[in-house]
Amino acid sequence: MATVKNYLSLVKFSHTIFALPFAMIGFFLGVHQASDASHLAIKFLLVLVCMVTARSAAMAFNRYLDRSFDAQNPRTAIREIPQGIISPDHALRFVIINCLLFVIACWLINTVCLYLAPIALFVILFYSYTKRFTPLCHLVLGLGLSLAPIGAYLAVTGSFSLLPILFSLAVIFWVSGFDIIYALQDVDFDRSQHLYSIPAALGKTRALRVSELLHLLSAACVIMAGFSGEFHWLYWIGILVFAGMLIYQHSIVKPNDLRRVNIAFMTANGIASVIFGLLVILDMILLSNN
Repeated sequence: MATVKNYLSLVKFSHTIFALPFAMIGFFLGVHQASDASHLAIKFLLVLVCMVTARSAAMAFNRYLDRSFDAQNPRTAIREIPQGIISPDHALRFVIINCLLFVIACWLINTVCLYLAPIALFVILFYSYTKRFTPLCHLVLGLGLSLAPIGAYLAVTGSFSLLPILFSLAVIFWVSGFDIIYALQDVDFDRSQHLYSIPAALGKTRALRVSELLHLLSAACVIMAGFSGEFHWLYWIGILVFAGMLIYQHSIVKPNDLRRVNIAFMTANGIASVIFGLLVILDMILLSNN
């Protein structure tokens, strides 16, 4: 019988570290700019519920849909569904439960979030199909995670604004770029199975150039956000860390040397997200009135 630990492994719960700090940025931007900042503790908890359930649904659905491919790929054959640790039916049930919890949390937040919940679910679940027909699947993944900052902002304010949109654009380019790096590991398998990815379509060298361009665009977005939001010195230190981690991951991954892909994917991006998010939030809390 599958345990909680198995389900956490199924959805790679530790990878929540990528989008969660940006969701918190969106939330605190909303707190900083909202005219009515009531029930913040409850909204904060509901935003966390939305983050966890949406991501869990998306990841579990991806594992469910790709189970036959995962079973054939030596790198992924050890995953829970191919190994029989979690059955496909149980994984799909897990997806449905998380989708329902996500919609309920959105309903409890406000009307705008409730109306946008089906669109958000469509985007994050649709990603799992994209590798079957387009190498732009990485951008769809980025789009799914980019909903975090704008969604958290909407939870507090109920309205759109340029600043959280800039952070969402930064997430699109950032996630797309590092997902391309991660996909370098499966170029041969993807081609053999007629699956689409930028590395499979362009080759490893050119795929890394595309990843570099996307990360450059991501850095440009957070710089634009810095000027637009009139942030202070803590924010700009955060940008240095964020940009430094982008440069670092490209320095350790080469077309003919993929041994440190996981360091680039998990460690560098985890540090970039957490430290940047923390410094941005501290900038808003400590320096916004100075």
